[in-house]
Amino acid sequence: MTGIVSPFPEKIELSGEGLVLRDWTEADRAAMPDLFDHPDIAYWTPIVSPFDAAAADARLARSRALRAEGTAVLLAITVDGGAPLGEVMLRRAAEGSEIGYAVGPAHRGQGLAVRAVRVMASYAFEQLGAEQVILELEAENTASVAVASKAGFRLLDVPLITGEEKGRPYALQTWGLDRP
Repeated sequence: MTGIVSPFPEKIELSGEGLVLRDWTEADRAAMPDLFDHPDIAYWTPIVSPFDAAAADARLARSRALRAEGTAVLLAITVDGGAPLGEVMLRRAAEGSEIGYAVGPAHRGQGLAVRAVRVMASYAFEQLGAEQVILELEAENTASVAVASKAGFRLLDVPLITGEEKGRPYALQTWGLDRP
């Protein structure tokens, strides 16, 4: 990434699609292990596993540091600004604005990820001037492929992103959504 990155606002709360995406707070710490300490999240995401109270502390600190750097913002997915049901992330990188998400196992099947991705994409387009937002996901992650499709993203004709994380190889497809 070149040039100076403008910081994210100190406080962000986005509403739309029946959701409120809000900043994580200290009060959310106790709920985070129930959301993130799950085999699916451990397998498909870079979120640390096992996810316990110490991991929650580290994630809150990392969230603040990424925002302060202007690199990323991590928001709790809620329906009313209250209890967190998952997380949506917007990361600025040389390749574009990337969205990531994780929904707690008890809250899946409600379209939370699709709606959160659309709200975050709107924020990236309207507030940050992004021309395109991307999702990077494994083709075998059928739930994430469904989220990408339902949120209006299309598979881009670009090389796979390969690597290894948590002791296993991965190959990520890039899905894109252009500014409306």
